[in-house]
Amino acid sequence: MPWWKPRVVLTATVLAASGCALPGPPAFAPTPGPANAPVVRTRPVPNPIVPASYQQPALQADAPPESIDDFVRLAVERNPRLARANLAIDAARGRHLQAGLYPNPEVAINWDELGDRSSPDRLGVLTAPRVTQTIVTGRKLTLAQAVAAREVDQATLDLVAERYAVVGSVRSAFYETLTLQRRATLLAEQVKLTEEAVANGKTLLDAKQLTRLDMIQLEVDREQFRAELQAVKRELSGAYRRLAAVAGAHAVVPVGVTGTFDGLPDYDADSVRAAVVAYHPQARAAHVAVARARAAVKRAEAEPIPNVSAYVGYIRQFENKSHDGAVGFSVPVPVWNKNQGNIRAAQAELGMAVHAVGQTENELAARVATAFQSYAAARERAEAYRKELIPRAEETYKLSLAAFKGGQFEYLKVIQVQRGLAEARLELNKSLGEAWKAAAELSGLLLEDIWPAAPAK
Repeated sequence: MPWWKPRVVLTATVLAASGCALPGPPAFAPTPGPANAPVVRTRPVPNPIVPASYQQPALQADAPPESIDDFVRLAVERNPRLARANLAIDAARGRHLQAGLYPNPEVAINWDELGDRSSPDRLGVLTAPRVTQTIVTGRKLTLAQAVAAREVDQATLDLVAERYAVVGSVRSAFYETLTLQRRATLLAEQVKLTEEAVANGKTLLDAKQLTRLDMIQLEVDREQFRAELQAVKRELSGAYRRLAAVAGAHAVVPVGVTGTFDGLPDYDADSVRAAVVAYHPQARAAHVAVARARAAVKRAEAEPIPNVSAYVGYIRQFENKSHDGAVGFSVPVPVWNKNQGNIRAAQAELGMAVHAVGQTENELAARVATAFQSYAAARERAEAYRKELIPRAEETYKLSLAAFKGGQFEYLKVIQVQRGLAEARLELNKSLGEAWKAAAELSGLLLEDIWPAAPAK
């Protein structure tokens, strides 16, 4: 089974779950792609912010987050970026509702011919009441709602894009923190080894089996690892705070994170690019923008169709004591203003929206290429350290240590081999961290909820 089938969540599922039910087919409905395009599976999502995989009890105040799932759940529950995007949908729905409302009637009471000397009581004519109603023609309200409906679609897609951007950022920040935490552990182990080396060096120096110059080198190595360990600890403290801030809860600072570098996802560049360009909310929002622009053109073209203002009224004639009625209508004549400027602007905006589709797809493809480049390079480097460099460094260290015990090797050379092994392990940790960070960005672009997925059996 291809890697993307069990893990990519179709955007339309989240959109449907958000309750975005608008007249007519949704503008963001998936379009058929080539026969070899990746197929995205859907699954029901009860909440557009918190998917099914994260429907868990909220974190308690006395239980700080530790695992990657904890931080993702914290983000989808508390991140204000998502709350803001959710409110933007409500605002768009309000504009959609308002766009379809009919104009209110006007009620007027008029006194005419006041003080007319021909009238005995000089009260003139009372028109009360006079009700005027504008009758909207040309389906303007329906067309205006069509424009607003596409804005609701765009706001919903923005929420989906924001959600996975937040999740991807949290995952990336988590593995950056985990990398630093593991680096601190490796450095602490190396500091311990260098301290033992200095202690052994003193014994050898006293026995005149080690020169003072070599002893100084051992002490320099120890201090270098100590200084680096202290720097990483300070950096790690900031990484914890940054992780909490990225998750959207800056006050919930973790004391440590728990995770593993095992099970790195296996991505294919072409499949990832095809899936992202086809299903990413930004790409779909670009197509929705085209639909909105088309609807705006139709609305602008309907504007010159004149609305009809009809009125009815009751008239009281005080002079001849009569009760009369009045009825009429008025229509503006589109002689000079035929909305030609707005029509031209709407047509230009439609052209801009069409070109924006290609621009958005290119930008998404560039983001995929950049992330995949980092992912592939770091993964290959990590594999080289794991399979080739570290096993050889470990074997070299064992052989040099055995040679030293047999009196065939200098102690300083053993320490140099040991230092090389430590640096190889630190580089492996760095490469794995970079690979996971890039994979986390790809997971956000691919809209992956369950990540990393369990390995296929």
